[in-house]
Amino acid sequence: MRKAFIGPQLRQLRRDRELTQSEMAQALGVSASYINMLENNQRSLSVQMLMAISETYEVDWRNLVKDPPRNLLVDLRNILQDPAFGSEVPDLQELRAAIDHAPRFVDCFVKLHRNHSTTLEKIMRQDEAGPSQALAEASPEALIYDFFRDNDNYFNLLEREAEALRMEEPCTSEDVYFVLKNRLKEKHGITARTRPMEEMQEALRLYDKKARAVYLSEALDFQNRVFQLAHVLCLVEFDGALEELTASSGIKNDRGIARCQVELANYFAAAFLMPYREFRKTAEKTRYDVSRIAAKFNCSYEQVCHRLTTMQRPNAKGVPFFFLRIDRAGNVSKRFNATSFNLAEFGGSCPVWNIHTAFRSPGEVLPQFVELPDGKRYFTLSRTSDRPSFSNDTKDHRLTVAIGCEMKYAHLVGYAKAFNFQVPNLFSPIGINCHVCPRQACAQRAHQPMFMELPIDLRRRGNTRYES
Repeated sequence: MRKAFIGPQLRQLRRDRELTQSEMAQALGVSASYINMLENNQRSLSVQMLMAISETYEVDWRNLVKDPPRNLLVDLRNILQDPAFGSEVPDLQELRAAIDHAPRFVDCFVKLHRNHSTTLEKIMRQDEAGPSQALAEASPEALIYDFFRDNDNYFNLLEREAEALRMEEPCTSEDVYFVLKNRLKEKHGITARTRPMEEMQEALRLYDKKARAVYLSEALDFQNRVFQLAHVLCLVEFDGALEELTASSGIKNDRGIARCQVELANYFAAAFLMPYREFRKTAEKTRYDVSRIAAKFNCSYEQVCHRLTTMQRPNAKGVPFFFLRIDRAGNVSKRFNATSFNLAEFGGSCPVWNIHTAFRSPGEVLPQFVELPDGKRYFTLSRTSDRPSFSNDTKDHRLTVAIGCEMKYAHLVGYAKAFNFQVPNLFSPIGINCHVCPRQACAQRAHQPMFMELPIDLRRRGNTRYES
């Protein structure tokens, strides 16, 4: 059994109650030197001492021994790759020591860097709201991404609700549409109807609460009609679960909360249409063949890719994937992450990554091995995704979705089977965004890095106009 160390928690508990180490030791029936060793993580915690602390100070023992977030060490390492910190950064041992001995400081440091990143984002976006408002607030999308990432992109409450509903309403993937329609009608008095695009006010789905009706656009294919009904069912039947989760998200403004509930309802819809156990079993059996999984569950390619990022149930995890969706201009419209990969929050993702060239080969899955500037390597898959078209002005709604995993999981993914991992130059050197990428001599560079100066020699012309 792993030894438990609670130094920072015990120190904070003592300070909150304005006690000296001697006073705490006396209350617990131990020596002051023992309390000192516990606070400095020089002694591990016994079960008896844990119970004594819990009873004496009326605190939940689970809060005392709670582990730090699983991704915290990874996040710290990613943050320290920021060129602003230079090359002299703490090693793994120092980072682990900081998490163990100064967790509140680490939390403040992570929040500070997030605010710093948000400020840079706002500056680069040149937000029309003006500098004072733009620089002060993080976008709801950034807060939601952080909230999902902090939860490993897995929400057990929604998974259990979806599983319980699936047991209550057993059905095949062919029957699920009619089951959802009947559930909405019989339990909530809501009628689901399909309407011509011209009557939908350029919307794909409308829920008229007063009329007790859900209207679906004819532009939606079968998979997306089913998904939208599952989404609405979550909003009306599991609104309590959505409120409970968003209350713990740290998001304060109404727009951000509403946006977060939309994403959580999408999560529920995917969990209902692709139940966790069966989905994970199918994914492993097919070696994560997205097209075969989509055929089994009668879902779209994009829906399956999104669902793959949520396979993080404790003791029943699948391969951890990240998910990114972009348009032709490179704008990021959706991102979810169960890996250590740093996903670009806005447009300008690295053109070396074939997520951009996928538009040239619609419907074709493009595998690629990539390496980030910090040396981390990933196996990625990019493919176009056709979106519903309901406007004469924007007829082509094709997007590209990409998923990827760390190289240590690549052998579990069938798409990587044909590759020899030992081949030289197998990995394409990519960055997150030109604005912060430290790579030199990159022929695809489009911006001067914000935190470093590229060498300029009047006598030499390099690959780009930013260096020579």
